[in-house]
Amino acid sequence: MKYLLLIYSNEQSWTPEEREQCMVDSSALCHEMKSKGQYLDASPLQAVSTATSVRIRAEKRLVTDGPFAETTEQLGGYFLIEVKTHDEAVAIASRIPSAKKGTVEIRPLVELSGLPSRD
Repeated sequence: MKYLLLIYSNEQSWTPEEREQCMVDSSALCHEMKSKGQYLDASPLQAVSTATSVRIRAEKRLVTDGPFAETTEQLGGYFLIEVKTHDEAVAIASRIPSAKKGTVEIRPLVELSGLPSRD
């Protein structure tokens, strides 16, 4: 089953050194998962200040700068994994460095047929 691990934390709570170490540790985790056939994709996101939100209301497009919601933690990145059980997803989420400062949300993907392939 495929899972999206959404990484939330307060952008301001990271020192430059902590952010760099997080990238090193996250990259190592990706390589380990790749060797086990669990890794599909992962990436940090640009700062929340670069976000744009789009809404359609009364058939009109509303475009605003910033994230959808004002929160103390912002979506900062993701891992896309494929594992056999939810427990495996929890074990991987527990190893993501950002879990020490924020939250990792685990969401199973709905497999849809009829979509174009990534090829």
